[in-house]
Amino acid sequence: MHGVTVPVPTPPATSDILPLPTRPRIVVIGGGPGGYEAALVGAQLGADVTIIDSDGLGGSAVLTDCVPSKTLIATSDVMTQVHDSGELGLRMPDGPGGHGTVAQGPMDVTVDMLAVNARVKELALAQSRDVLARVEREGVRVVVGRGRLESPTRVIAETATGEVGFDADAVLVATGATPRRLAAALPDGERILDWRQVYDLKELPERLIVVGSGVTGAEFADAYQAMGSRVILVSSRDRVLPGEDVDAADVLQQVFLRRGMDVRSRSRAESVVRRGDGVVVTLSDGTAIEGSHCLMAVGSVPNTAGLGLEQAGVRLGGSGHIETDRVSRTTARGVYGAGDCTGVLALASVAAMQGRIAMRHALGDAVQPLSLKTVSSNIFTSPEIATVGWSQAEIDAGTAQGDVVRLDLAGNPRAKMQGIREGFVKVFSRTGSGTVIGGVIVAPRASELIHPLALAVEHRLTVDQVARSFTVYPSLSGSIAEAARRLHPTPLA
Repeated sequence: MHGVTVPVPTPPATSDILPLPTRPRIVVIGGGPGGYEAALVGAQLGADVTIIDSDGLGGSAVLTDCVPSKTLIATSDVMTQVHDSGELGLRMPDGPGGHGTVAQGPMDVTVDMLAVNARVKELALAQSRDVLARVEREGVRVVVGRGRLESPTRVIAETATGEVGFDADAVLVATGATPRRLAAALPDGERILDWRQVYDLKELPERLIVVGSGVTGAEFADAYQAMGSRVILVSSRDRVLPGEDVDAADVLQQVFLRRGMDVRSRSRAESVVRRGDGVVVTLSDGTAIEGSHCLMAVGSVPNTAGLGLEQAGVRLGGSGHIETDRVSRTTARGVYGAGDCTGVLALASVAAMQGRIAMRHALGDAVQPLSLKTVSSNIFTSPEIATVGWSQAEIDAGTAQGDVVRLDLAGNPRAKMQGIREGFVKVFSRTGSGTVIGGVIVAPRASELIHPLALAVEHRLTVDQVARSFTVYPSLSGSIAEAARRLHPTPLA
């Protein structure tokens, strides 16, 4: 700028200089989905974030639960396809020069359990390493140790070299949960197992007794049955998956029975003991069931003991879960909770959302409270069961005013081509307006098919809007559009 004199401002007096604002200090206890997703949001919003974690980033979801179990199920899915492939004209080779026989099931293709579990563990560790690399790349400090609250504004990390203290403007507790244990059926890691220990098996269980018919029990029972184990499923209720859609649970139970699973309904396990190279499960009516292994799938308990929560003013429920509101706040100012330790809904996606909401709220960003009616969930059996929104039980009870249409996949052309015999699409719409309020899908890859319904519920789309969207012909998703068409609201005469 030739010929122009630029005035130089006079520096202010020292007393007039304002201190630069400090970065908010966030401490996250627990590195599962609730913890590491919160940490990423905190870093994105400019906070100084520290994660204190003792087990490896990703938590149980990555290391011992979701990632390992679904990797195992990927193998069982292939076995299920082999089992059902004869209808599609596939033949298994008899040997050199043989013409082949119709595939009969798991005896035609065997499972190398050692190789399967080696792959399961490696994928879990790789995912944990990816999470660690991501949070460190975003500037998050990771401390290996066990965290506890000294107060709502100070966290102590117990590390291998001693205790380290961290002051915090906000704290998120996301410590997860562990398998529930029964005194009369304590896992030994060899024959009596919980869902964290099955990945140490070197051989496929010959006769596996699964105690518990909730989501975890049903998934593992289905997976091991497909891989060639003889499975006995012990259910204390009158059907499997007692907390799920009745129609979906009935379909799955019939599939279990058709494939040869021994389902013991209304049976409660009183004890499990080792006997030689096997186990004996004794039921409440005195019946003794012998097996090679037993998997205990009787729920979980929150990891909230020894964290200094109650001393810091964090209220716990009777089950030990942290009480939180819809923006993840606890009863202690500046302390938030996320994930399985809160007992809100034991899903990795919900934990992650709780963590993100907590950070946005703590740091003053725009936040939308958690709405469980927009959460889609899936049970990874074969067929899968996916749900979103209001349930049929709530509609039947009058809690929600809704209309229901169910279409069995037996009438879907793509399902016929693929040899799919069981399953359905069920859509719920608000009576009068036709707004989609929920749905259930029972089908292969229902976890992928549920997304259109999840979008419809989230954005309050009507059945007419869903029906007007083109679907591929032939496709399983065509049944979603057809169900929506059948729910077209008609004016009263």
